[in-house]
Amino acid sequence: MTQYDNTNRFIMSRNAKRETEKHPEFTGTINVEGVEYWLNAWVQEKKDGSGKFFSGSIKRKEPLTIGPDEPPVKSKNKIDYLDDEIPF
Repeated sequence: MTQYDNTNRFIMSRNAKRETEKHPEFTGTINVEGVEYWLNAWVQEKKDGSGKFFSGSIKRKEPLTIGPDEPPVKSKNKIDYLDDEIPF
């Protein structure tokens, strides 16, 4: 059987584990150029009441790393890994 290529594709389904309004109504995954991300989506009402739309968020499945032998970057601030001291 041939392996299916999921590059640049996504899948979403209704969130069966939703407990509060803050939890996403739909969850899934997306592959962008070979990188996997989590998807979350909520159904929103337009302010003028003329219809509904999706709003959402994405989050990379694997944390970013600085280099091949470095630990993952855990902070949202991407420059936290730099030394605080200036060497001159």
